[in-house]
Amino acid sequence: MQKVLSYFRAPGRLVRIIKFCLVGGMNYLVDISIFNLLMLGVFSSHPLTSKILAAGAATVFSWIVNRYWTFRHKRTKNPLQEFIGFVVVNGLGMLPAVICLGISHYLLGFTSLLADNISANIIGLVLGTILRFFLYEHTVFTGSSE
Repeated sequence: MQKVLSYFRAPGRLVRIIKFCLVGGMNYLVDISIFNLLMLGVFSSHPLTSKILAAGAATVFSWIVNRYWTFRHKRTKNPLQEFIGFVVVNGLGMLPAVICLGISHYLLGFTSLLADNISANIIGLVLGTILRFFLYEHTVFTGSSE
């Protein structure tokens, strides 16, 4: 328990977590908006494709906001390398949402738009968000505090 508390007491970490959650909320709106537009349109019978495309667009949005706001003091000097790391971490962070959606839709047979949203955009996204924060802080935004 002491280790957990000391993690949150590190200088600036609690502020970064709050900012990360706010960015996550905005990113969530980008992600689910694009997912639902695709599901109601061109990709109505392709939930996994819709989720992957929505997550891709949300990844670009998230990197920009996290780089220039949440982790602005920990930016690296090489934005391209940082972006590639961010994309890799988001790919890993997207896996829980895609796995939850795949299990729900294809294995359990819950094929409604509501069921797809619950599995991908609530359960999967929460699991992926926890994973992303730790990976961003320890593998992507590793520059020195200015």
